[in-house]
Amino acid sequence: MTMNTQQFEERKRDHIRHALDPSNQATGQSRLGEIHLFHEALPDLDFEEIELETPVLGRGGRTPALATPFYVPGMTAGHPDAPKLNRTLALACERRGWAMGVGSQRRELEARAAGDLKSASLDAWRELRTEVPNLVLVANIGISQAIRVGSKEVQSLADSLGAQAVAIHLNALQEALQPEGTPQFRGSMSAILRLCSELKTPVILKETGCGFSRQTLARLPAQGIAGIDLSGLGGTHWGRMEGARSAAQSPQARGAVTFANWGESLVDSLHAARKVFDRPQTRPEIWASGGIRSGLDAAKAIALGANRVGFAQPALEAALQGERALDSWMAQMEYELKVALFCTGCRDPKTLREKEGVWTTSGT
Repeated sequence: MTMNTQQFEERKRDHIRHALDPSNQATGQSRLGEIHLFHEALPDLDFEEIELETPVLGRGGRTPALATPFYVPGMTAGHPDAPKLNRTLALACERRGWAMGVGSQRRELEARAAGDLKSASLDAWRELRTEVPNLVLVANIGISQAIRVGSKEVQSLADSLGAQAVAIHLNALQEALQPEGTPQFRGSMSAILRLCSELKTPVILKETGCGFSRQTLARLPAQGIAGIDLSGLGGTHWGRMEGARSAAQSPQARGAVTFANWGESLVDSLHAARKVFDRPQTRPEIWASGGIRSGLDAAKAIALGANRVGFAQPALEAALQGERALDSWMAQMEYELKVALFCTGCRDPKTLREKEGVWTTSGT
């Protein structure tokens, strides 16, 4: 379905507004509350020794790792207010050593297809990139667009940002319930294989709040995918979001009620990833998002196998309050993760991820 600029921008504004509505959060569905980290009463280290530095997509050795295992997933793009919000997030992420994803770049792809290489959205990203040259930035396209566009166009889009990776977001439920959705996913696996083999930029597969089942993960190629952002059930639920945008009593609005808790929880998705990718030498990086609301939540996700942990809605909420509020919130998340590491006797996230017997399911 083709939308004009006004319709597209209004949809993106709607998404930000509805993301801040608690009724569109699948609160408690992540199952992180069921995970218990065992307390280490005698940690053999000083709190000052705790290090959060973590490689990202193999960025080790000659390329410095990031200062934290955190990232802000892509969520803001496509409307006039986005550049200011993205600038606030980007400056903070670069300063604190967080990675950052950009919002859907469908608009930029369409501009390129139309021969408009000077679109306002592309220029805004180029200008921002000059301010944050060291930020690890992840480009972002939907699977519906990946099926239809060539690898050269996607690579050009990533290059225009100086992106270190390209996320292909998978949002079947959202597209099915979105009034102007594009739920045409036939050929999706072929598109993923093509992009993984033809792009010089690493590819990340990203869900958008419904997680990954073990069956889906098992269908993915053993090699080629650099990372998987599980984005499990537990945070912003895009089915609910699209229902809130739909006309009352429309099939989409009524369907959103039916599918209000649809998806695989973040914890179940992490368990599935551990079982499917049981060989470290061929394992893609596992990025965990979807209901992460504290540094302790982040520690639980890392203990379950996550390499990197994402905060979306909480980061958006903090950024809307300004740079100082965002920086304070980010510092709090880092501090809480350090406390969790110290109290499990782990010097860094890698130790927590690889340590045996550090967690259990509550009640067992």
